[in-house]
Amino acid sequence: MQITNLLLWTALIPLCGVILLLLIPGCYFNLIRNIAFIVAQLTFVCSILLWLCFELKTSLFQFIYTINWFPSYNIYYTIGIDGISLFFIILTTWLITTCILISWNMPNKRVKEYLICFLLLETILIQVFCVLDVLFFYIFFESVLIPMFLIIGIWGSRERKIRAAYQFFIYTLAGSLLMLLAILVIYFQHGTTDIQMLWNVNFNIRTQILLWLAFFASLAVKIPMIPFHIWLPEAHAEAPTAGSVILAGVLLKMGGYGFLRFSLPMFPEASLYFAPLIYLLSVIAAIYASLTTIRQVDLKKIIAYSSVSHMGFVTLGLFSFNSQGIEGSVILMLSHGLVSSALFLCIGILYDRHKTRLLKYYGGFVQIMPIFSLLFIFFTFSNIGFPGTSSFVGELLILIGVFQLSPISAFLSAFSMILGAGYSIWLFNRICFGSLKLQYIKNFQDVSRREFYILFPLSVFILWMGVYPEVFLKALHCSSYNLIAYFN
Repeated sequence: MQITNLLLWTALIPLCGVILLLLIPGCYFNLIRNIAFIVAQLTFVCSILLWLCFELKTSLFQFIYTINWFPSYNIYYTIGIDGISLFFIILTTWLITTCILISWNMPNKRVKEYLICFLLLETILIQVFCVLDVLFFYIFFESVLIPMFLIIGIWGSRERKIRAAYQFFIYTLAGSLLMLLAILVIYFQHGTTDIQMLWNVNFNIRTQILLWLAFFASLAVKIPMIPFHIWLPEAHAEAPTAGSVILAGVLLKMGGYGFLRFSLPMFPEASLYFAPLIYLLSVIAAIYASLTTIRQVDLKKIIAYSSVSHMGFVTLGLFSFNSQGIEGSVILMLSHGLVSSALFLCIGILYDRHKTRLLKYYGGFVQIMPIFSLLFIFFTFSNIGFPGTSSFVGELLILIGVFQLSPISAFLSAFSMILGAGYSIWLFNRICFGSLKLQYIKNFQDVSRREFYILFPLSVFILWMGVYPEVFLKALHCSSYNLIAYFN
């Protein structure tokens, strides 16, 4: 066993944390919180070490580890990372640590089970982004539903949480059944589920189209693309703050990652064939979701619908079939993971203090919460894609990539950026400017030290990606060029 494999340690540490927490009595609240936080920090440190040890000038998978699971059936558990999966793993480990910090002062109600769900979710998400077998990818892809279902259904904040949890579970599970059938077809035709081997298989065009549609049914729900987005606003509205952070920050990225791993390299001709459909749905998503966001009154639903709009931008870049669009999509997914998480944290701060997410009760917070207002306006401008922030880099690269293939789609999607500026600035104006509504809210408190320590690193990382993105793009170059080779 390769005990020195960093990726293996990164994958195993949160699982060991789950086992350790299971052995501790639930009444030791502080001990449970401290252990969960230490485990999450160790996992994050391991993911950073992966980045430091990552070889930039190769398109091959690194830190590979294989277990002969069913050798007689030619099924092997294999993990490894390239430049794309590396940053999704880092994003996952950071946001799980953030989620544990957010929940530090939660009531002593099933704290042990709550933290076990998050560490289990971290274990599964790391596997999703590093496993190199399509069957195991499906297993972990679906396993994410279990802890997330519990987080929404048990620790949700409002009365409709059970309905939202079931809606989330059924929508995403139903879409993934077609992916399972497609995996079985691939296995029985070619005798393997290894991704690296399947990348070199030449499927005929008819088979590609059918398999692409089967994978699309699952991945489009996870992103989510319109009209498969119905579950998302409800799930966000009912989930606890930490649940919304990990849902928007990481879970929505699994669909885009699946397109990069499977649909593009395995079915290149089908991807080209369906590109006009993807462009149509993406442009509709970017514009329709922006218009829908403007008319929302629930703070969480505003951020949720804006996520649908941003993910429409992401799918445009994924199917631009050039390095600028693909790298821009990855950068925008990473940026959205940071920015949307920060915005949900800001909304969570307001909800923790005032127990309402209805916009009409807020106003004039710049007068009594100046630090909160400063952080909130920074994340608002980051959500717009203001120059100097990470979202600007991603959106610019996507527009460059899409313009080469479809100038009309690039123009229409750019129009959604104007709408995005409208609803983002309008939201900030309604919360922070105007007069205080003292008839509704009388007690005020600015961000605490813990909340500041959570939000400030997010702002630093967003600026870093926006001012000097080359650090991240260097690791993506070889992987994106490897994908483009399937279309040349």
